[in-house]
Amino acid sequence: MKKLDFLNRDQIIKLHRLGKVRNANRVLGELSDYLCKYREEYMTIYYLNSAGRDYVDCDKVRKKGNKVSHSLARNDFYIHAKCPFDWTNEMKIGDAVEACVCDALFKSNGKYFALEVDLTQSISENKLKAKKYKGIFERKVLEKELGNFPTVIWLTNSELRRKQLTEISKGFPYMVLTLNDIR
Repeated sequence: MKKLDFLNRDQIIKLHRLGKVRNANRVLGELSDYLCKYREEYMTIYYLNSAGRDYVDCDKVRKKGNKVSHSLARNDFYIHAKCPFDWTNEMKIGDAVEACVCDALFKSNGKYFALEVDLTQSISENKLKAKKYKGIFERKVLEKELGNFPTVIWLTNSELRRKQLTEISKGFPYMVLTLNDIR
């Protein structure tokens, strides 16, 4: 939770191979002194409380809010990508002209990837971000630093958004996935 901010029970089961729900509930119950939890729709969301942050030496204070579903979607992709070792959340990438803060930057099979979770962001904001990525790609500075320009992976929740993101991403390496593709 130090690395991924918020997790639901299903994600915790997958990450730590806890088996059945009953066992996961037992483990989470034993950790209750270190965790906060709340219900959202049909799931329980867990995050570190003050004692948990002290125990794992974490300075970042998490609070429930409108970014939780964003974090959970990012974590779903983290699990789907087989938990990359060098996963970094909220990473700034760019060159001297412009930069973007991607939701996650990671390396897989020697290549870099930038994850962009798009659940509620307006398409006009996505167009601006895609324009920045295209500019950074065309200037080739990042490619020289990292060895390759990170393939931008858009993670969205509908087929309509997939089409829109595909249209605005022409001009740089990208992939568009939906939550249904990775679950």
